[in-house]
Amino acid sequence: MADKRDYYEVLGVNKGAGDDEIKKAYRKMAKQYHPDLNPGNAEAEAKFKECNEAYEVLSDPDKKAKYDRFGHAGVDPNYGAGGGGFDGFGGMGFDMGDIFSSIFGSGFGGGFGGGQRVNPNAPQRGGDIQTNITISFEEAAKGCKKTVEVNRVEVCDGCSGSGAAPGSTAQTCSQCGGSGQVMSQQRTILGVMQTQKPCPTCGGKGTIIPNPCSKCRGAGRVRRPAKVEVNIPAGIDDRQAVSVRSQGNKGVNGGPAGDLRVGVNVRNHPFFERDGYNVWYQANISFAQAALGCELIVPTLDGDVKYTVPAGTQPGDVFKLKDRGIPNLNGRSKGDQLVRVEIVVPKKLSQKQKDLLKEFEADLNPGNVNTLNEDKGKGIFGKKKK
Repeated sequence: MADKRDYYEVLGVNKGAGDDEIKKAYRKMAKQYHPDLNPGNAEAEAKFKECNEAYEVLSDPDKKAKYDRFGHAGVDPNYGAGGGGFDGFGGMGFDMGDIFSSIFGSGFGGGFGGGQRVNPNAPQRGGDIQTNITISFEEAAKGCKKTVEVNRVEVCDGCSGSGAAPGSTAQTCSQCGGSGQVMSQQRTILGVMQTQKPCPTCGGKGTIIPNPCSKCRGAGRVRRPAKVEVNIPAGIDDRQAVSVRSQGNKGVNGGPAGDLRVGVNVRNHPFFERDGYNVWYQANISFAQAALGCELIVPTLDGDVKYTVPAGTQPGDVFKLKDRGIPNLNGRSKGDQLVRVEIVVPKKLSQKQKDLLKEFEADLNPGNVNTLNEDKGKGIFGKKKK
């Protein structure tokens, strides 16, 4: 794990970037490398996981502060194991914190990564988990409740998390006497130094389990499927995510559970198109309806509404239905529905219809003079699109 890339480099932002910049960069990369958009692409899948890992750290103020101070070692206790990172000093195999503690007492050594050690029996927060769901365009606009199935780590119900089989208990480790620490001597450049290390027999816990639980094999936790109800807020967009607090992996030693992160995919609508919090709809009308005006029934997310199309409406004209769009995620406002008018030209006409159109054209445009581009100085496309 010692070859991990810098998390800021992964997201393409500078160190010290703000929350908004980090979130924007993550959304861009997650969309670019999402497995659904890159099926069978192992490289894209690896980059997707990498940017998720980077965002998980940089979006959390506590983790970000530790990462800025200590790098990967501040957020991953396994980083550098066996590689001469924080486990050693320049490849010499000893901990400068332990050396200074042994010489000057426990008050020293903290600045070198030693001195203060993580208590393996202290409460530890459970890990976050992630899943994805797909919802309809209307569900995204209106909000909904969904039940997702996840596999998460939970407390073993066979031993209530103790790891010991029913009727038995953990025993004090005979090697460390229950302290969880053992003393060892190392020959260093400063001479023979006595250091304190986690007990290899009990892993620093001070206890061992001679008769482990058959369900969890002494771990105290098991992985099992679970159903979680998720509230999808009105106005959520495609590729956004919802966090459900304390529904991730259960904690260790009574620690809090992690969170569940649910990525949301929104299906396309057959005739609505989202534009921020606005909704676009294309209304097809005939030439006669555009020329004479008509009453149009327009579907919206809140049901059908009537709209009077004015006489002389041109192809591409847009009219607005205020507050008929998608609610803002903060709940304070709502987008509009924008209706673009397109005129449908019939492909097949009877002879009578052709004659009537020719007569109409002759009355409207005597001498067959081209008057369609009377708006001069507005470009080759005539008047500007509204």
